[in-house]
Amino acid sequence: MGNFSNTKPHAVMIAYPAQGHINPVFQLAKLLHLKGFYITFVNTEYNHKRLLKSRGPNALDGIPDFKFETIPDGLTPVEGDTGDVMQDVPSLSKSIRDNFLQPYCELIDRLNHSHNVPPVTCLVSDCCMSFTIQAAEKFGLPNLLLFPASACSLLNILHFRSFVEKGIIPLKDESYLSNGYLETKVEWIPGLKNFRLKDIVDFIRTTNPKDIMLEFFIEVADRLHRDSPVVLLNSFNELESDVINALSSIIPSIYPIGLLPSLLNQTPHSHHLESLGSNLWIEDTKCLEWLESKEPESVIYVNFGSITVMTPEQLLEFAWGLADSKKSFLWIIRPDLVIGGSVVLSSEFVNEISDRGLIASWCPQEKVLNHPSVGGFLTHCGWNSTTESICAGVPMLCWPFFADQPTNCRVICNEWEIGIEIDTNAKREELKKVINELMAGEKGKKMRQKVKELKKKGEENTSHGGYSHVNLDKVIKEVLLKEN
Repeated sequence: MGNFSNTKPHAVMIAYPAQGHINPVFQLAKLLHLKGFYITFVNTEYNHKRLLKSRGPNALDGIPDFKFETIPDGLTPVEGDTGDVMQDVPSLSKSIRDNFLQPYCELIDRLNHSHNVPPVTCLVSDCCMSFTIQAAEKFGLPNLLLFPASACSLLNILHFRSFVEKGIIPLKDESYLSNGYLETKVEWIPGLKNFRLKDIVDFIRTTNPKDIMLEFFIEVADRLHRDSPVVLLNSFNELESDVINALSSIIPSIYPIGLLPSLLNQTPHSHHLESLGSNLWIEDTKCLEWLESKEPESVIYVNFGSITVMTPEQLLEFAWGLADSKKSFLWIIRPDLVIGGSVVLSSEFVNEISDRGLIASWCPQEKVLNHPSVGGFLTHCGWNSTTESICAGVPMLCWPFFADQPTNCRVICNEWEIGIEIDTNAKREELKKVINELMAGEKGKKMRQKVKELKKKGEENTSHGGYSHVNLDKVIKEVLLKEN
């Protein structure tokens, strides 16, 4: 065993197997690597194949002390799955509860008996992979959890059990989704201001008391309540101060270290890790050249993330709303964006937008948002997209789809006032109106100013000596490097 490996702390890192979770855990992995850690990043076999397919067969070689390992996801392969779509979330969540602990422990054991890697000294994982708490106990290792979404979403999830106990959920029947019941105010959770049921992380919208996602998150919450682990947040105090205060009375060891894109950008030497990416789709970089030809802040960027799906009718309304706005736009359309089929846009539409619209299948989002010509972001409000938009100082149009997105939408539009919410079944006229408001209206101007102020506060927190920067150093020293 080489000497270097004896001296390096070794972190085994794992995220919930979805793009929106992998990204922040991967950013944290890069940060720890830059602080001198040997990293083993664990993907499921399914996602590992996707990563190699999207980034090239040798994309994960090259950095001697940043390695990738895999464990099986325990799912039966789906017929016709080409390996480039997101797997079914409830099935995956059930399998995580039933099947992940054993192969994960076997992997740690194998790493500990490998001659060419240092012994594992700590586990760092996504809060949604709460089985790692048991593994850490078994191996006597420090365990650090990163919550991959907003502090506000975590506060929601920690109260899921109370929603059940108060009889608020499960819903009596399907009609409760549309009869105004979701407008009910939620006034009993300290730290949440002006929240309605429809703003709560949407796994509560179920009529089934045994709903897989509800049970999954209640189990995560129970473990966090019971084991009071050290939890990192991809957020910062000025962004969610009331919520972070409320959380710290439930989980005493909670540390905001965000926003991660900003923290990574301000860490010296991070550029040599740029070749290591976590995108599970092939990135189209031609769009960056196209953006070069556009005026500053003139392009609206449209991306609904990695899981959102829509009906062909909804796609059509978005398409014509964008076309009729007469604004330049870059629209990311994944192969699996439309329910039940591929995307077909008419030749009439293609001709209408030929000089000002570009459609691509996936892109390096951070680079796009930070491009000077991008002036607005039409988004599903996933937390990564939200944080990247803030880090780039770009205001948003919000079309939340599921999970934590309604929660993020609520704070983006009502608390921070850096976005405008779009109705689920918005028609092209409304879309045209809000796109113009965002890109050229008074409201858009105010939002742009506010988001640039938040960007600045975020940079102060993540720069050397800033609160998030100090927090990360503190947990590394006091938790990860603590002698057992």
